[in-house]
Amino acid sequence: MTTPPPALLIAGHGTRDEAGAEAFRDFVRELGARHPELPVAGGFIELSPPPLGDAVAELVERGVRRFAAVPLMLVSAGHAKGDIPAALSREKERHPGISYTYGRPLGPHPALLNVLERRLDEALGATGGRTPMDRADVTVLLVGRGSTDPDANAEVYKAARLLWEGRGYAGVETAFVSLAAPDVPSGLDRCVALGARRIVVLPYFLFTGILPDRVRQQTEGWAAAHPEVEVRSAEVIGPEPELLDLVMERYEEAVKGDLRMNCDSCVYRIALPGFEDKVGLPQQPHFHPDDDGHHHHQGHHQGAHTHAH
Repeated sequence: MTTPPPALLIAGHGTRDEAGAEAFRDFVRELGARHPELPVAGGFIELSPPPLGDAVAELVERGVRRFAAVPLMLVSAGHAKGDIPAALSREKERHPGISYTYGRPLGPHPALLNVLERRLDEALGATGGRTPMDRADVTVLLVGRGSTDPDANAEVYKAARLLWEGRGYAGVETAFVSLAAPDVPSGLDRCVALGARRIVVLPYFLFTGILPDRVRQQTEGWAAAHPEVEVRSAEVIGPEPELLDLVMERYEEAVKGDLRMNCDSCVYRIALPGFEDKVGLPQQPHFHPDDDGHHHHQGHHQGAHTHAH
């Protein structure tokens, strides 16, 4: 008898924006439709239903005992490094007999860089047969979510550099919409200080939501105060075929044990200046308000999880 492959569990961050949450749920449904041989479920660690615990329970009810969890996130911040592994550990205690492997975040994969390039072309008018603006005249401002984890912020800079290399833009600068500097207006100021006269602001986000909307609003506000500079806004990555394929690639890595998570600059392992207190810090799961069992388990797990790399 052939052993069935592990199921796929997709872990999302969550958003208060219903359109963004529904985009995630649609994405999970599309993956399931593409891979009928594979049980697929997805949940959030905060802010949106369904919580990750419900997604695990759904798989268990379908007879699943082994699964691979893939964080649907672009960078390895605290959620991917600590919250999701801690939540999965909790679910393993809730459902005795299950086992799982954990995949790595999506990162600046070449496939996603190609989608970002396509979003830039769209913003520059390369649709409907129109010729795009000359890239040599265009500076890109890549805007990430922002984190208190310096390693996560550094990954956005890496994505910006990889997007710049070989594509002919005047430059690719970086900014963040929350928790980290430079913010969007400061990033636009920097572009101008470097000589930019045409700027495309490119959100480094998978789906629509409150933060991508904030990026656009801040961009429009800055542009209104600087009419001498041409500023355009690009769209988020979205549920493109490349993203669907990349999630399956991360799933295959997790199933085969071919994981290459970066530990070299992780604040939980390495004493980075200003973050020395995080080394070896226990990790706690997020407790979703819709997760009925969280009161019982919160005290039990206090301080019980270390950083999972």
